[in-house]
Amino acid sequence: MKDKLISKNKEINWKPEATGSGRFGNWLENLVDWNLSRSRFWGIPIPIWRTEDGTEEKVINSVEQLKTEIEKSVKAGFETLTDVHDLHKPYIDKVVLVSDSGKPMFREPDLIDVWFDSGAMPYAQLHYPFENKELIDEKKYFPADFIAEGVDQTRGWFFTLHAIGVMLFDSVAYKTVVSNGLVLDKNGNKMSKRLGNAADPFETIDKYSADATRWYMITNAQPWDNLKFDTEGIAEVQRKFFGTLHNTYAFFSLYANIDKFTYTEPEIPVDERPELDRWILSLLNSLVKDVDEALADYEPTKAGRAIQDFVTEHLSNWYVRLSRRRFWKGDYTKDKISGYQTIYKCLETIAKLSSPVAPFYSDKLFRDLNFATGKDTSVSVHLSDFPVADEKIINKQLEARMELAQRISSLVLSLRKGSKIRVRQPLSRIMVPVLNDEFHKNVEAVKDLILSEVNVKEIEFLTDSSGILVKKIKPNFKSLGPKFGKHMKVIAAEVNKFGQEQIAEIEQTGNYNLEIEGEKIQLSMEDVEISSQDIPGWLVASEGKLTVALDNTITEKLREEGIAREFVNRIQNIRKDRDFKVTDRIRLKMKSHEGINSAIQSNLNYICTEILAESLDIVDEISATEGVPVEVEENLSTLISLSILN
Repeated sequence: MKDKLISKNKEINWKPEATGSGRFGNWLENLVDWNLSRSRFWGIPIPIWRTEDGTEEKVINSVEQLKTEIEKSVKAGFETLTDVHDLHKPYIDKVVLVSDSGKPMFREPDLIDVWFDSGAMPYAQLHYPFENKELIDEKKYFPADFIAEGVDQTRGWFFTLHAIGVMLFDSVAYKTVVSNGLVLDKNGNKMSKRLGNAADPFETIDKYSADATRWYMITNAQPWDNLKFDTEGIAEVQRKFFGTLHNTYAFFSLYANIDKFTYTEPEIPVDERPELDRWILSLLNSLVKDVDEALADYEPTKAGRAIQDFVTEHLSNWYVRLSRRRFWKGDYTKDKISGYQTIYKCLETIAKLSSPVAPFYSDKLFRDLNFATGKDTSVSVHLSDFPVADEKIINKQLEARMELAQRISSLVLSLRKGSKIRVRQPLSRIMVPVLNDEFHKNVEAVKDLILSEVNVKEIEFLTDSSGILVKKIKPNFKSLGPKFGKHMKVIAAEVNKFGQEQIAEIEQTGNYNLEIEGEKIQLSMEDVEISSQDIPGWLVASEGKLTVALDNTITEKLREEGIAREFVNRIQNIRKDRDFKVTDRIRLKMKSHEGINSAIQSNLNYICTEILAESLDIVDEISATEGVPVEVEENLSTLISLSILN
């Protein structure tokens, strides 16, 4: 039986696997006989009656059999309890039975180990074997898909379920077990009232909401790992995930209401939508696939993090930001309808994917969307069908291209930040060394998105960067040590000798072959760290194989365009502070300033289009009571006045 218990344990999906093969597996390997009896008062009495000399015994298997045996005892003339409505002590001990030879029989005084009760739960709950035999015998309600309890149940519930299932049915009792970790305080200490470090769940939920608390706990650590509970983490979830999701919906609803979008237009085929729409829908269906697989594998943390990353990094930070101008346009075009349908689909799907972890917010989001369109007949997200990935929409090449655009943009923006060059300040160009033809093709396909995102005029492709960019390489000991052990120092010395040609080869092919002490060794990109030196007038950054160089020269024309963009930003903020409608057109005056006038005049059409101004006049004076101060650069400011046109 011990060998069978060990063998059947290997069929169980343990989360984490180490608990099944380690703690539980070791327990089974060293298993001793199960002492089933307990000398206690509370619990299930052992249903065994014996004569005083121990020569005869009866094991009772049902209440019906017990009643029959009591009738025999009464007929034999023994004084016994006849009403057995309660099978617990002390009542059951008043039942005296009669042996086959006519002797009185008394119940064994011990109880059954209470863990036997919990281990018999799958069958006892169905009153097996007296009822519902087919549900167990035909495995309709058995074994369980999954169970969850603390790791301390290794010798308790996990074991008794397993033991009874294997002994009686030659089957596991559960297919998957999630072994829960502990909730600790933020310093990793056990919570206790004595130490005053226990979190009040009701206060936490009242302050931060149930959904934010649930999302934080699920995404912060795997269920089987200990969680260092910190309310600051919940507040961060509120801001980063729920705040971002809310702002995305608020942006959509604002413009959808202006255009009276209710999804009554025919569905625009995905292949007829702009590339940005096709990308986010591809990524959305990849997300559906990943979340479904993660949840099926009892990996809720992986699922939650994937949803969160999609919302914050892709839907909001990339798709919506790059699509804003489409929704600002006045005409209700096919392009704008495509944008509305795309963002609606994303929000609706996110509501459904998030609903197991954030049931209240997801339902609110789903119902708000559905109230306007009636697209789904379900009255609640929890009554709707869970999303199914459409493989035809998934385009991995498109996703890879857009990821490349994001990586290049991130590098350029980091260079701007490091040099304190505002994003609203246009720059002339970036240079990107070409790794291969496919790389060139992919960057060319997303060039306009990159230029718009980083506010740069053009991209130059370098097919031979050796004369322009100087790169440095050094060994990555964290990777080399575990992979090459004793050869690590010799390999490191060889890497330090690499010139520009060897660096270019490992960047382009992803590997480099060496021969160390007669042994052939292949290095990969993870075994080295490559960086680029800045060159005069340029800022350079690298990430893996990717390198970008940013021309940080600001001409007078670029500076004026930057001033114009800052001016637009200040006016838009004033519109927002005064609660102007996004469709309100305005009349604007600006007090003349010799450091600003030329920038305004050179970019007048752009400014008026962006701020919806019918006119923008530069005047000599604006009264202090009428004027609003506007600073477009440090120590460069003027006064403006604006009014809504009737």
